[in-house]
Amino acid sequence: MLIDTHCHLDMLDLAPYNNDINAAIDAAYQQGVRQLLSISVDLNKMDTILGFTKRNGVYASCGVHPLQSDGLVQDDSLLRQYAANPNVIAIGETGLDYFYEASQEAHEEQKISFMHHLQAAGALGLPVIVHTRSAKQDTLSLIKQYGNPDTAGVLHCFTEDYDMAKAALDENYLISISGIVTFKTAEDLKETVRKLPLESLIVETDAPYLAPVPYRGKKNEPKYVSEVAQYVADLKGIRYEALLEATAANFHRVFSKANPKNQLELTAPH
Repeated sequence: MLIDTHCHLDMLDLAPYNNDINAAIDAAYQQGVRQLLSISVDLNKMDTILGFTKRNGVYASCGVHPLQSDGLVQDDSLLRQYAANPNVIAIGETGLDYFYEASQEAHEEQKISFMHHLQAAGALGLPVIVHTRSAKQDTLSLIKQYGNPDTAGVLHCFTEDYDMAKAALDENYLISISGIVTFKTAEDLKETVRKLPLESLIVETDAPYLAPVPYRGKKNEPKYVSEVAQYVADLKGIRYEALLEATAANFHRVFSKANPKNQLELTAPH
């Protein structure tokens, strides 16, 4: 099963689809996608994100991105409230981003928010979706201190080094590979993917960002996850179908609230 394990349906460019989100999801279906995880970065938009889950095969997360400075989590009450929805299968996107935010004060606020996400996820038995950039040591430290290795999570859109990936694997985390792996400049990431065990990997688009080659420079969308999956399969030297089988099994093992039988269907003939 092909799964886009991380996309932002509320941010997609729907102009090519007459502003119809269902048409964009249908386009993904026609490329083989059978499940989508629509990621929250702002709890103020959760009602919109939960609306997408009325369609079969679409799940959601609840969380606040570390660069969402106005809405960083000060306690876990809202996370727990939204996570009670049966279609919310993960906590996040959360984490640390020191690349775009240099202020030490902001770093401390990000850490507090991340801590609350980790604690809520552990208490609720849900995986955490972690964004980390230029914050390797603090990210790993907080995961070890406040995370629950039994429910673990994923380092999404992974661009760090193999050592960080290995440390995350030791905490039971998955490593999610985005379209960045197809970029010519991503030689270190390609080598990391070759070295990582297949049972540690999943694939994503992070749409509308980071469209893979040959669509780089265009707005990304869930249907392009097939390009990422094919590229990772080639790096691993395995058949495309074997990569899909393995990554789907990995996803459902960690994101255990997602039902493998709950799959996308076409809304109408195209």
